Amino acid sequence: MTNQEPMKIFSLQANRPLAEKIAEHIGQPLGKCTVNQFSDGEIQINIEETVRGFNVFVVQATNDSVNDNWLELLIMIDALKRASAKSICVVIPYYGYARQDRTAKPREPITAKLVANLLQVAGADRVLTLDLHAVQVQGFFDIPVDNLFTVPLFSNYYLEKNLDLDNLVVVAPKNSGIKRARSLATDLDVPIAIIDYFLEDDGTSTGYIIGDVKNKICIMIDDICNTGVTFSKGAEILAEGGAKEIYACASHGIFSGNAKEILAKAPFKELCVTDSVLIEPGVLKDKLVQVSAAPLMAEAIHRIETNTPMSPLFKLHKK
Repeated sequence: MTNQEPMKIFSLQANRPLAEKIAEHIGQPLGKCTVNQFSDGEIQINIEETVRGFNVFVVQATNDSVNDNWLELLIMIDALKRASAKSICVVIPYYGYARQDRTAKPREPITAKLVANLLQVAGADRVLTLDLHAVQVQGFFDIPVDNLFTVPLFSNYYLEKNLDLDNLVVVAPKNSGIKRARSLATDLDVPIAIIDYFLEDDGTSTGYIIGDVKNKICIMIDDICNTGVTFSKGAEILAEGGAKEIYACASHGIFSGNAKEILAKAPFKELCVTDSVLIEPGVLKDKLVQVSAAPLMAEAIHRIETNTPMSPLFKLHKK
């Protein structure tokens, strides 16, 4: 890729492998910086090359450890600003705290807005992120925010698997995910189904399926796979409903707590996630597949640098 203005890409510690892939697609090495911690946990960052007059992109996911990764990013932004970077775009493959986008109960904070304020005060000029849990978080910023979608990545993946589209159904594992399910179903030209379940007072769950899944190949889709309960319960309900094969996909594989054990026992054939967060090798063994978001994010960076439209990235481009 050719750039109109000098640029540099840096990676912090949360997901360096993804940053390396992005830099490779763009065609330049990662910038040099070191991140250390004092004995009391304070974070120290040193940028080891000049950034004066450069457009700088900083890649940092904000999953576990969420607060350390956020503070690391804020400190890096401050360092770049004081080193006279021309512009600072933070590339956040997984945007932590996006789920706290409203006051759902009395006296709750809107932490997604707080984090947006912190990024701007620190000196960020732009945000590039991947599949925000709540797209309205973009409205918390007074700087440009580009929110890329992972549905085209999954669409291409499942098209390449040559699944029987005549007997395929895309499933929203909860009623809040209907829009995402419909996007994937539109790309694959297949119908959708919806799972609705709720917890009883005794801790048991009751669920039912809206749509036809009997003897069908089902693909559940969600944005975050955190505890694994949504996919596990959804797969059980689909299996009871007569589904022939069950797949699942999620933009971000967080896998907190005992999610790995829950997912390992779930009756689905495969779980597909992106590499937005760093996943340790061997998780779920042959049951886990990753598709890389690096080409998509690299192309977005290129379009930001060359002032070209981002809208083509939101559409399916069949391989």
